[in-house]
Amino acid sequence: MKHTDLIEIKNVTFTYPDAPKDAPLVLDGVTLDVVPGSFVAILGHNGSGKSTLAKHMNAIFLPSGGAVYVDGIDTADDNRLLDIRRTVGMVFQNPDNQIVANVVEEDVAFAPENLGVPPEEIRRRVDQALALVGMQKYAKHAPHRLSGGQKQRVAIAGVIAMQPRCIVLDEPTAMLDPIGREDVMRTIVRLNRERGVTVVLITHHMDEAAQAGRLVVMDHGKIVADGPPREVFQQVERLGALGLTVPDTVGLLYQLRQAGVDVPLDALSVEECAQAICHALQAH
Repeated sequence: MKHTDLIEIKNVTFTYPDAPKDAPLVLDGVTLDVVPGSFVAILGHNGSGKSTLAKHMNAIFLPSGGAVYVDGIDTADDNRLLDIRRTVGMVFQNPDNQIVANVVEEDVAFAPENLGVPPEEIRRRVDQALALVGMQKYAKHAPHRLSGGQKQRVAIAGVIAMQPRCIVLDEPTAMLDPIGREDVMRTIVRLNRERGVTVVLITHHMDEAAQAGRLVVMDHGKIVADGPPREVFQQVERLGALGLTVPDTVGLLYQLRQAGVDVPLDALSVEECAQAICHALQAH
């Protein structure tokens, strides 16, 4: 086994223990490697298996078949559960389910305290984590009085304080307004680019998936596409058949192409899209 991968998912199948015998598999032969320092987005409509896959990455779920390794540790090894969860931290949809204390800084300190980290090191980690998510000035605030986006950033800070090598975020912006979503996405991108934290982002927002370095598309428990967002989003018809859209920029370029304008489909940002259209107009 290569130890270069932080997470290795090998031919994993999964069904819920109480599912009827003839129920379709929730995960159906999924194989995926996540390398350290990467930013992987997993995209799919509801019921595609993406959240179930996320929960296999820190042993919330164990595979029915196949195996998952985190930093070389088999997630089925009960004795290593703490090591697995120290390596891979998890952030969920609803920050209210993750916030446990009445003061922001105490909430961020909660996990390191449970891990037995010395008090002065906890102080340092809490300050650092809150600074990273841009929430230091709210350290003494009550979490329940924060906005959704701020709460989610506190939840992310709580995971950062454990110093995991990888953070898996399961639709962390699903309950947020557009401003909260942008805040959280900026935080995630910074963590990956500036701190080298491996990020796995589960989402159904195309614009979020476009910010990743690698995009994995799931449908009916299988991986149906895997590659850089620029490449995957060019498969407009294929994604449409799966009930998924593409970023607005790609959608516009696709419509222009259908109308006979010679434009590329790999311009994801608004600037790139505008340039591509300008070039096409000048060429006419």
